Amino acid sequence: MSQSLPPVLTEVAYENGRYVAFDRPLPGEPQTLYRVAEGALAAAFSATDGSADAVRTAVAEGAETAVVIAGDASVRPLVPLLPSTSGSALLSGFMGTHKKKWGGQSAPEEGEFTPPKWFFKGFGDWARLPGEPLTVPAHPIALIEEPEVVLVYVNDADGTPHYAGYTFGNDLCDIGLHRKDPGYNPYCKLCDTALAPWLFLGPPPRSATGRVTIVRDGATAWEGNFDCGSDALYFRVRDMADHLFSFPAVRRPGLVNYVLLGADEASFHDGFQIADGDRIGIDVKSHGVTFENTVRYVSPAAAAPLPAS
Repeated sequence: MSQSLPPVLTEVAYENGRYVAFDRPLPGEPQTLYRVAEGALAAAFSATDGSADAVRTAVAEGAETAVVIAGDASVRPLVPLLPSTSGSALLSGFMGTHKKKWGGQSAPEEGEFTPPKWFFKGFGDWARLPGEPLTVPAHPIALIEEPEVVLVYVNDADGTPHYAGYTFGNDLCDIGLHRKDPGYNPYCKLCDTALAPWLFLGPPPRSATGRVTIVRDGATAWEGNFDCGSDALYFRVRDMADHLFSFPAVRRPGLVNYVLLGADEASFHDGFQIADGDRIGIDVKSHGVTFENTVRYVSPAAAAPLPAS
């Protein structure tokens, strides 16, 4: 980690309560947790200027605390700012955002903004945490891992979005289905997405670099580097976000938005095929963030038949 990183916030479940931690101690070191009521953390971002100091003051002052040992198995990380009510958060993202896909160029500064394609991934509570399986339909054509920066926004009572910070995710999808027919892209995205539980309280990173390692049967089957920082993108992050939030549907009061900014080339582009049981490890070396998830093919039971006409 050569760059200076912003402060980090983590939401956790501990002893039947919801808590916030404002540091990342090494395993075995003490860590202070601050108890928060449902929605209080999201409210702190909309009721203050959103800075790390202001949010910490709003959440920590007068809060019940607990001191735990970092790495304690009874402390369970949560997806940052995820409401407990299903349907109160959206997971979505942009496609084809990297300069590599635009001949190394950047979007022109002048003229009308032409937005990238956007996709809906699912509700926020569909996101998986590190260590949880990523399920996909039983017969994908060709899966691809996609390490990405994920912006987090909370809408206030009037529906105005407030940027909270960023984390990282793995937008696993069936790129083979997309390439078969781009119109199938909504189906392509119906694979689980992993989100890291650490929320960086700062602007989107200009550089976010790391390495993917895919393990099969206990051995490394593929590995490669990635760059998902804003300097690697063709589009400017502010333009993408401003365009997305011009749509009232994503500005519903109290909604939390997790927005994926797009991925670098990955294992698929190297001719590798992700298989059932593969373990995908994402190491964002620039930020000291690592997480891994195992891919699981799933064959659901058949849906109940329609009534006869």
